[in-house]
Amino acid sequence: MKQAGFISIAILFLLLGTATPVLAQHQQQGEEHGKSQPAQQQHQQQANKPAQPQGKPQQKPRQKPQQNWGGTYHGGVRPAEPAHGGVHPSGVPQHQGQVRSGFVQSRASSWNNDHRTWGQRGGYNGYRVPEDRFRRYFGGNHFFRIGRLPMVFVGGYPRFQYDGYWVTFVDPWPEAWSPTWYETDDVYVDYTGDGYYVYNRMHPGPGIAVTIAF
Repeated sequence: MKQAGFISIAILFLLLGTATPVLAQHQQQGEEHGKSQPAQQQHQQQANKPAQPQGKPQQKPRQKPQQNWGGTYHGGVRPAEPAHGGVHPSGVPQHQGQVRSGFVQSRASSWNNDHRTWGQRGGYNGYRVPEDRFRRYFGGNHFFRIGRLPMVFVGGYPRFQYDGYWVTFVDPWPEAWSPTWYETDDVYVDYTGDGYYVYNRMHPGPGIAVTIAF
């Protein structure tokens, strides 16, 4: 009997010894599973989030093309819209009424008595356009309309900008020309004999003496 009791106690201790590591192993696995589950849930939540749209690249503001006055108006090339006297050098548009008034005041009462050639003035002593540039933008083949160019009146006479130069009248314009010739007639600048003149293609004849400067 005593031997059977010792055997039963040994078996009990043996069972307890094998059960303890198994229980500890199960407990450790449960803890690891509990730790990994929140990480898996967090990863799944991040995967389910909708993709945020990438920021659009900033668009650079469009630069307005700079208007190159002068050269684009030679040779009969005209802008699409009328300017009615162009633009004052300060950039302030002039009213059509102001332009018309300025040309009325600079009209000759008697062209034969009111105008003088550069020879009669003692010759032209102002700025001269370089020869290669003169051939490209000046002369009878390079005509334009004054009313569509930047303009201002100086001393009662018109001054307009052409090909980067300021062209200034030093004489009144013939009374035989139309009151709106500066809007309707093609003109050109040429150097004839003793100085620069503005010629009207609609009225062949003597030109109006002008000076040229930057």
